[in-house]
Amino acid sequence: MLNRKRFEHEPMKVLVLAAGYATRLHPLTLTQPKPLLPVAGKPMIDYVLDNLAPIPSIDQVYIVTNARFFGHFERWAAHYRATKSPLNFTIVNDDSTSDDDKLGAIGDLHFLIEREKIDDDIIVVAGDNLFSQSLAPFGEFCRAHQNPVLGIYDAGSLDRAKKYGVVDLDRTGRILSFTEKPEKPTSTLVGVALYYYPRATLPLIRQYVAEGNNPDQPGRLIQWLCPRQPVLAWNVPGIWYDIGSKETLDEANRIFGKR
Repeated sequence: MLNRKRFEHEPMKVLVLAAGYATRLHPLTLTQPKPLLPVAGKPMIDYVLDNLAPIPSIDQVYIVTNARFFGHFERWAAHYRATKSPLNFTIVNDDSTSDDDKLGAIGDLHFLIEREKIDDDIIVVAGDNLFSQSLAPFGEFCRAHQNPVLGIYDAGSLDRAKKYGVVDLDRTGRILSFTEKPEKPTSTLVGVALYYYPRATLPLIRQYVAEGNNPDQPGRLIQWLCPRQPVLAWNVPGIWYDIGSKETLDEANRIFGKR
């Protein structure tokens, strides 16, 4: 039987993926990284960390970015730390300079684990997610189960689900399949760029990269993991937005501006 008490107080790391170049949002993202673009008056990444901060076992936040925006995130982290939260931040430069030499989301995840010698449970999250509610229950769920976990959200329609990775679940909430941007979705449940990987799963992330699998699109790692070990789903509460275009940015500003 899992010794739940043993895991409740062990440290957990947060790895924020923020090294992309968001070319679909040019010219907004030519001089500013997408996670630092404001939505309803505050940077997108604030919505991520404001809602992760209530998880009590987080002892370190790593934000991986690129050479172009490294300084932007260092300045943001200094301000966030001083005004909002005592979370410990480490900003990591993956040394990429453009979309042509980027490592990809999974490549950046692997880069962080190796460079920082991470050997704890980790929460992995994209810096451009917008969450409206605390993710403390996510931390509790992950600690209780000690399996890889994917945040999921009901897209509301099959047509909208086509834009995301679609999941099929069994009755216990285990993910049976994950399909990236299917032409004919079988479900409206989509994967959110919010993941939990227990310490025991880290060697499998190394294996995924060593085998030469696609280093971009973090959902591909979930797709690869599913046949190898149980991956559980957790329903993201409240409102969730993934900002991929100027139109969705404008829509998010309207929605979150009303809150």
